[in-house]
Amino acid sequence: MTIRWLLAAFHLLGLGVGLGAVWSRGRAFQAQLDVLGLRRVFYAGAWWRIAAIVWIGTGLVRAFGGFEKGSFYYLHNHVFWAKMGLLAAILALEVGPMIALIRWRVAVARGSVPDTRAATRFARISFVQAVLVVLMVLAATAMARGYGVPAR
Repeated sequence: MTIRWLLAAFHLLGLGVGLGAVWSRGRAFQAQLDVLGLRRVFYAGAWWRIAAIVWIGTGLVRAFGGFEKGSFYYLHNHVFWAKMGLLAAILALEVGPMIALIRWRVAVARGSVPDTRAATRFARISFVQAVLVVLMVLAATAMARGYGVPAR
């Protein structure tokens, strides 16, 4: 019982941390991207990655580790599939910023100035991802209340 509660708590905390991190990253992309500005982007991006690892990891354990309602419940829940669709959209949107941030980090480590012209686009992507995280929380709370389970 305690492990189920802790998994659920960490899962939702991961979503909360992720929301703050991706919003902060979006704001950092909008600021001046000098050395200090790039550090802010990298810092927020690190928290965004940590949050994703926490919520995806705890989500997998909850859905398929035998601690919650069981995989049958999740795989037959329409709201769960909507939540997974939102996660897929977040991950698909993350490809561009992720590749750019890796390149930017390498450039900064080598002492050069990265090409940050795509920062405005990455800010917009981050804000869209923040909205998608909020929708995931709404889906999670709907599932917790029994929505999405087919009628018997």
